Amino acid sequence: MQSLDQFALDKLAQLEHASLRRVLVESTRDGLYIQRDGRKLLSFSCNDYLNLSHHPAVEAAAVAAITTYGAGAGASRLVTGNHPLLTTLEEKLARLKGTQAACVFGSGYLANFGIIPALVGKGDLILIDSLSHACIHAGARLSGATCLTFEHNKTGDAETLLKMHRSVHRFALLISEGVFSMDGDCAPLKPLAALCNAHDCWFMIDDAHGLGVLGEGRGSAAEADCADIPLLMGTLSKAAGSYGGYLCASQPVIDLMKTRARTLIYSTGLPPASAAAASAALDIIAEEPALTRLPLAKAKSFTQRLGLPLAQSAIVPIIIGTPEDALAASQRLADEGFLVTAIRPPTVPDGTARLRVAFTAAHPDSEIERLADLVSTHIKRANLCPDSS
Repeated sequence: MQSLDQFALDKLAQLEHASLRRVLVESTRDGLYIQRDGRKLLSFSCNDYLNLSHHPAVEAAAVAAITTYGAGAGASRLVTGNHPLLTTLEEKLARLKGTQAACVFGSGYLANFGIIPALVGKGDLILIDSLSHACIHAGARLSGATCLTFEHNKTGDAETLLKMHRSVHRFALLISEGVFSMDGDCAPLKPLAALCNAHDCWFMIDDAHGLGVLGEGRGSAAEADCADIPLLMGTLSKAAGSYGGYLCASQPVIDLMKTRARTLIYSTGLPPASAAAASAALDIIAEEPALTRLPLAKAKSFTQRLGLPLAQSAIVPIIIGTPEDALAASQRLADEGFLVTAIRPPTVPDGTARLRVAFTAAHPDSEIERLADLVSTHIKRANLCPDSS
């Protein structure tokens, strides 16, 4: 076993030298604030965009579910783990997204790992936006299909690839994120949908960061007024404040998922508390459109104060460059009472290490202004942050 330990130590040393080693930091969260290393920090790094993870109705639903159904599902959904709360949750998801049906998975990562290989395989074609989440790329490779990437948000590049390769493949699937998790920009959904229709290519979006934030809470497709997307995937761990993943689609597609998606068949069902919490959160999202508009409004206020391009979502990247400088910038903000985590390669491309600023409905406007002023004064002026415009 000495060679194994030495391998691990060598890899860790290399990562440490490049400022790319990750370390888990114990934290506790109470709404907007994080307790970390003995300090209370206002977090701008959480994806709880509507602050629903601590909403009384969401918490109460989770507690009631545990009392009724226990802490765990006990088995996969196809065995005994398909408790009634999952049926209710899927009905609410389909209604919110305007589809015939929905299927809930254990997480967003598991969803993409299950959905993609259940739809395409050897002899098929997958086109993926180059900045799509790692689980999309991994799920695509797992499928055995031919996988090609197109330039980020470049419909023309995707069109070129389809014209070159579509005719020699049985089926084709194009995948993009609705809101890109590290850049905060939105995909050109209408042009991509038109392109897919023209080439008999199925269109799927991962809307993890659109649900609850865009389109009156219904997500990126609703925001873009694009009803022509047959596969709407997302997560319940962000604006919904809980945990799990989902696919909203036609009834035949959902029926196929429930009999062929391996990450549903061979995974324990979502815990009752998580399903109940997400269900209660979806009620709030559907009933309070004004709440869903707040994260984007606050992100726009931040970008306006900094003179950056207007935010398209609740996510604003401050591109810095090197991992070392991104870590230093994050520490500078922590010294001022803010948690804004540094994002480093391989999560983002080399040379684009950044601060990823995530806004929620409850962030105080005064603190947003203070954060913007600190970024402007201490980070840009220190030449750590190039002009993002």
